[in-house]
Amino acid sequence: MARPHDQVSGSLAVPSGRRLSAPVDAGSAGKDVLSEVVRTVKLTGALFFLVEATSPWGIEVPHATTFGPIILPRAQHIVSYHIALAGSGYASLPGLEPVRFGAGDILVFPHADPYTMVSRPGGPLEFTAEASLAFLRAMAAGRLPFVVEEGGGGPEHARFVCGFLGCDARPFNPLLAALPRLLHLQRSGDAQDDVLDRLIDLTLAEARIARAGSDCVRLGLSELIFVEVLRRYLAGIKSDTPGWLAGLRDPAVGRALALLHERPASAWTLDGLARASGTSRSVLADRFAYLVGCPPMQYLTQWRMQMAARRLSDGAGKVATVGREVGYASEAAFSRTFKKVAGASPAAWRARAQRV
Repeated sequence: MARPHDQVSGSLAVPSGRRLSAPVDAGSAGKDVLSEVVRTVKLTGALFFLVEATSPWGIEVPHATTFGPIILPRAQHIVSYHIALAGSGYASLPGLEPVRFGAGDILVFPHADPYTMVSRPGGPLEFTAEASLAFLRAMAAGRLPFVVEEGGGGPEHARFVCGFLGCDARPFNPLLAALPRLLHLQRSGDAQDDVLDRLIDLTLAEARIARAGSDCVRLGLSELIFVEVLRRYLAGIKSDTPGWLAGLRDPAVGRALALLHERPASAWTLDGLARASGTSRSVLADRFAYLVGCPPMQYLTQWRMQMAARRLSDGAGKVATVGREVGYASEAAFSRTFKKVAGASPAAWRARAQRV
């Protein structure tokens, strides 16, 4: 897996003399690759709630490995995000300068890092890491309401939605690898009929009336909100920024990715993929490696193993059957490749998943 960006923005300079084509809509090349990846890595809502805070307020969230088993025991990985509806504050994580956020802004912490959110730099922490663990435990057990009040009772108010989601991170999640450690999206608030605002309004309306199935509806909405955040981030990526998401927007690489995800079990070669993508072998190899971070055939192998890992975890079919479904006629060849990529044999992977 490619190493996640350390920058807040995730942008990098394009090498001198290299030209990239104009970006395209990530869903226009045939297969909706983003949707396919989100489904395959099993994005699942874990917790979703609203915070009403008064100054001074401050929370410290520990590394997600400490609370993941509490809020979603079967998830490999936890992603958290926050949407500021009113007020402002500062977010920080180790090694990065604090980032100020305001009303409408979105903060995503994709890589399980510990982080803090405070009303002002150096302000008091109402919830230390230990207190946050106790809070999340109570929230997961249903002992807390959807709307949570916190802070010191001062005159400044902040209001933000908090979402925690689970997903697969192993053996290959190209989406996670493409996201920076702290993703900060700023919204102007000028957009009319904004999809994200409508989703948030629907969530808040659902929370006002206690009805059967409300928890399921809110968690489902939290997943939709996160996907909409990803779409906004994708739309704003510069075409010269390396990364899997930028690859989706490149005409040649985007078509190649769509084809690989549409027919992952096909006997692809670089020449065949280049012809089907409408470009030359050398151009595709060069662009794909630069944007995605690995050659096309290596990407295909990794994605096949991610598909296989999901099928094995779900207990679907024998090992040989799973191997054939992802393009391997030989069970031995599939098992060798799976162990090389995933670090465990298919049988061991399935057994471990069923024990969780």
